[in-house]
Amino acid sequence: MNTFMQKAVELSIENVEKKGGGPFGAVIVKNGQIFAEGANKVTINMDPTAHAEIVCIRNACEKLGSFNLSGFDMYTSCFPCPMCYGAIKWARLDNIYYANTKEDAANIGFSDLDIYQSIIENNQNLIKIDNQDAIKAFKIWKNKETKTEY
Repeated sequence: MNTFMQKAVELSIENVEKKGGGPFGAVIVKNGQIFAEGANKVTINMDPTAHAEIVCIRNACEKLGSFNLSGFDMYTSCFPCPMCYGAIKWARLDNIYYANTKEDAANIGFSDLDIYQSIIENNQNLIKIDNQDAIKAFKIWKNKETKTEY
């Protein structure tokens, strides 16, 4: 097995056995070295966004001092959920390698099917409220010369 994937899998097992978190682990790699690690902390931190991939991205970005992880790869013990996939894309990671499938996760109670269905059916309970002031922040951002581009 790939060394980096093995580490992600070990993190997932250790997280369940020793820390009481969910069965997910991830590592971020650059130049043949593990740069950052993360394990699921949803129930430990009472944070629904603390998935292994998100924790790993946060750790890598803090260590790097940047939100741009171009040139890095992620190895994760399971196919990323929609939230994690979005974060991976926003972080600009080059490649995502995974072991368990989303079907494997669903078989133990971690199903994202309702999220996928909401996206496909465009039934996301998103309700637009008109507010003329809301666009002001966008206009200020657009014209700000000292902004940090994403």
